[in-house]
Amino acid sequence: MRKSRNNETMSMPMRRMWLTLCLMLLAAGTFANHALAQGYPNRAVRVVVPFPAGGGVDTMARILGNKLSERIGQPVLIEHRPGAGGNLGADAVAKAPPDGYTVLLTINALAISPALYRTLPFDPLKAFVPVAHLAASQFVLVGSQKMQAATVQEVIALARAKPGSLNYGSSGVGAPLHLLAEMFKHAASLDIAHIPYRGDAPMLTALLSGDVQIAFMPQGTGVPQVQNGQVRGLAITGRKRSTALTELPTLLEAGVKGMEDGTWYGLFAPAGTPPDIIARLQREMAEVLKSPDVVERLRSSGNEPVGSTPEQFDAVFKADIVKFEKIIADAKIPKLD
Repeated sequence: MRKSRNNETMSMPMRRMWLTLCLMLLAAGTFANHALAQGYPNRAVRVVVPFPAGGGVDTMARILGNKLSERIGQPVLIEHRPGAGGNLGADAVAKAPPDGYTVLLTINALAISPALYRTLPFDPLKAFVPVAHLAASQFVLVGSQKMQAATVQEVIALARAKPGSLNYGSSGVGAPLHLLAEMFKHAASLDIAHIPYRGDAPMLTALLSGDVQIAFMPQGTGVPQVQNGQVRGLAITGRKRSTALTELPTLLEAGVKGMEDGTWYGLFAPAGTPPDIIARLQREMAEVLKSPDVVERLRSSGNEPVGSTPEQFDAVFKADIVKFEKIIADAKIPKLD
């Protein structure tokens, strides 16, 4: 017993040394993060878009990226990393250095993935820090001009009369547009086949040619296509009509329940990014979203600028993860590999 007591006494200086070393390392890390934030940004900022060029997320990134570049005095580079419903691009950002120079601009696909995929290479709640809720939006249900049905009710009647005869397109397996169409099928009790494409642009081509009869599109890309007559507008998700397409009913008005929620565009940084850099990015984006030309461009395509704080967006993100877990379970949508 005496020997053990002596060992404990002799270890006290060692404990003090380790405690001092840990405090020094902590202080050094804090100082390094502060120094990094003080000089931020001093080079180009890379915004990863996890979907193909030409889609709604790409459009949003370019509108905001150009203005952000003006404010911070550094280039803002848009990099497309499409695939796996947005998960490939998200994974690239999750593994990027947490220094504020690589960020993710995405939609609520990031909140859908945990419930839709069997496994993910990252944990959405642990791999990212929400920076800002950029904009709120809805989706447009559109139909090919080569299809006979011209309203939601007529689409439903046609699908029920000829089960399996209609196709719907999506921007990829597991993407929000795929999930929305599956929710529509479930809500209206329809048998419609899924044909996935690699992004919004090839999906639109399929609609124009009549290879698919219906599809959901983001308002950013769907509104101009409806307005110029390329596709036929059928309805819009959400609880109220779009200011950009006032003639279209909501799906609820058309008799389809469960499609009242819309989507969001959000900015994320890798976990571990210094809080000062997160705060700087959020402040700059909030100012960008107040710019009259940005507001006009967003609202003309049916998007509503938001620019919330990281804390507010974090609450939205976490609530959506819970919400989509229930939606996917209730719709009995099988998990993807």
